[in-house]
Amino acid sequence: MIKVRSPITLDYPHMAHLLNAIIEAGGTTALTRSVKGDDLAEWMEFAPERSAWHVAVDAQEKIVGFQWIEPESSLPPEAANIATFVQIGQTGLGIGSALFEATRRAAKSLGYVWINANIRADNEGGLIYYQSRGFQDYGRVENYRMGDGQIVDKILKRYDL
Repeated sequence: MIKVRSPITLDYPHMAHLLNAIIEAGGTTALTRSVKGDDLAEWMEFAPERSAWHVAVDAQEKIVGFQWIEPESSLPPEAANIATFVQIGQTGLGIGSALFEATRRAAKSLGYVWINANIRADNEGGLIYYQSRGFQDYGRVENYRMGDGQIVDKILKRYDL
């Protein structure tokens, strides 16, 4: 049974561990450097207004995923940007669905009209995930230079609330 809640301070190291495994595996996130729990604490502490963070925990309260939305300067004020991370090997088990339901509700309550997802074009799992939530393609960013110098294309997807 997956439960979704707001993150607490004790979650930050576990969230960092989950995210670092994804970064190390490569191919699915634009993040290229490892993070620490303190980094996540800082991201949340200094997150822009109208941001929302959620964690998914299993029956033992172990972090199995997290998601956030926040405004993005390249988007209009009625749109939020989304990021989703699910523990490697745990995809397809309803974690992303549970996270998105909480995030969707939060986005509506924060006054957003739509949610934007920027997904690496080579991230098949991410593209499938967002498509299965109802996100629709609306654009593409070609030759995006990541922090490590790698060049990738990104697919832009939109979910109307």
